[in-house]
Amino acid sequence: MKYNYLIVGAGLYGATFAREMAEKGSRVLVIDRRNNVAGNVFTQRVEGINVHVYGAHIFHTNNEEVWNYVNRFAVFNRFTNSPVANYKGELYSLPFNMYTFNKMWGVVTPEEAAAKIEEQRRAAGITEPRNLEEQAISLVGTDIYEKLIKGYTQKQWGRECKDLPAFIIKRLPVRLTFDNNYFNALFQGIPVGGYTGMVENMLAHENIEVHLGIDYLEDRPKWDGMADKVVYTGPIDAFYDYELGHLEYRSVRFENEILDRPNFQGNAAVNYTDAETPWTRIIEHKWFEFGKDEEGNDLPKTVISREYSSEWKPGDEPYYPVNDEKNGALYAGYREMADKEKKVIFGGRLGEYKYYDMDQVIAKALETAYQL
Repeated sequence: MKYNYLIVGAGLYGATFAREMAEKGSRVLVIDRRNNVAGNVFTQRVEGINVHVYGAHIFHTNNEEVWNYVNRFAVFNRFTNSPVANYKGELYSLPFNMYTFNKMWGVVTPEEAAAKIEEQRRAAGITEPRNLEEQAISLVGTDIYEKLIKGYTQKQWGRECKDLPAFIIKRLPVRLTFDNNYFNALFQGIPVGGYTGMVENMLAHENIEVHLGIDYLEDRPKWDGMADKVVYTGPIDAFYDYELGHLEYRSVRFENEILDRPNFQGNAAVNYTDAETPWTRIIEHKWFEFGKDEEGNDLPKTVISREYSSEWKPGDEPYYPVNDEKNGALYAGYREMADKEKKVIFGGRLGEYKYYDMDQVIAKALETAYQL
């Protein structure tokens, strides 16, 4: 049976593209090597709790078109991301705000906080930040950098902060207010019932067929022959059998526990910012949905996940592209090869080797679909 589009990957990019083209009358086949849809936003019910299997995902966007789009397929709750930083037992509010500055320095007013940051920036002698360490100190001062950024960042990226580009830390909000909502986003929340149900709803269309547990790269000629065009959302270097070399990623490993108690840490996310604690953070999944099931009942147990960041190696799940100069040059080589493909469209975080938030992935898939 001939399809208009073969989509490799049933994550957010693939599901969005599939839905758009199906609604316009195209016949679409979606395949995924995993045995579930939703890619890295896959959620699984454990003890009545929707567990974020591949790490915490909080949907946030200022793009009203994207927000309206996802609300076609799920009802979103009002979850607000307000993580806590744990530095050797000292707890601080994130993102950096007046609660953080008061706990760190005892300052009470925004003017005092700003003066303290400026004093430490001047003492460090930073004018034009050249790396992440200098950028962080210029944003929040030396004390906060040493306690709340340095150890966490080095665990997350496996590199010294002075060896990382400054732009990584620019995404981090710093506020001289008592606002501890991590995201500067007009719309924010998590799908009631989890992301898996949302993606299943996106793929529920008479023109979409889904086959799981299929590795496209093991038999590309067969699958390519089934459709006029291919949308590939896997790693671009794997598509070309690593002809130019391996692109680098950071990967994440999870240790999960079911605990016979209603509350472990009282918050969805607690970051462990000292270098000695081996995990980067602990997620307590029930607090993404306020500790209750879909009927509003309190849940007697809890599920936690300790996250460990590591250098990616073949066989691991790739999570974060390492967008440094070396990998940028390597990706440019693969991109040049991809641009010559007449039948294949590359999309998503892995296909484009680009750090995308969820809303950006959906926006890019919609844009590509509209262009076609």
